[in-house]
Amino acid sequence: MKHQIYVRYSDKRLKNPALTIHLHRCISAALDAQGVHVPCEINVLVTDDEGIRAINRTTRNIDSATDVLSFPMFSFTPGDFPADVSALIDPQTGLLPLGDMAISLERAKDQAKRFGNSLKREVGYLTIHSILHLLGYDHMDEGEMKRQMRTREELIAAELGLQR
Repeated sequence: MKHQIYVRYSDKRLKNPALTIHLHRCISAALDAQGVHVPCEINVLVTDDEGIRAINRTTRNIDSATDVLSFPMFSFTPGDFPADVSALIDPQTGLLPLGDMAISLERAKDQAKRFGNSLKREVGYLTIHSILHLLGYDHMDEGEMKRQMRTREELIAAELGLQR
């Protein structure tokens, strides 16, 4: 499946070709694991805490940094990707514009250290987490939806060799 994954860095000092490859790999694996068999377009911004804080303030009215933000283009049912998304395909690109994500590399580094993970594991987990949000998963309560999302995150991470 040829997805179009656009990775942009808010600061040239953050740019890392190995990280870009890792993001592509994690996104593709998450989409495959969720049964997404249509070419998608995903935009990724890698930024720092101040950059993600500004996005969070502007889009959610929350004036604080976070690790990852997800902006889905559509409202899908978690775990039930539609068999026919032809009406959602962008006719100009032939792609399903799945949505956007922003990752704070600064926050990911801090969390990796605090949780005893590698940066690769932490960024991979955040990327998988964001893709699941783009596919309709949520974790706003402590109930079944959160458990379902966490289970999928860990299974996909394990498939990529990104266990805790």
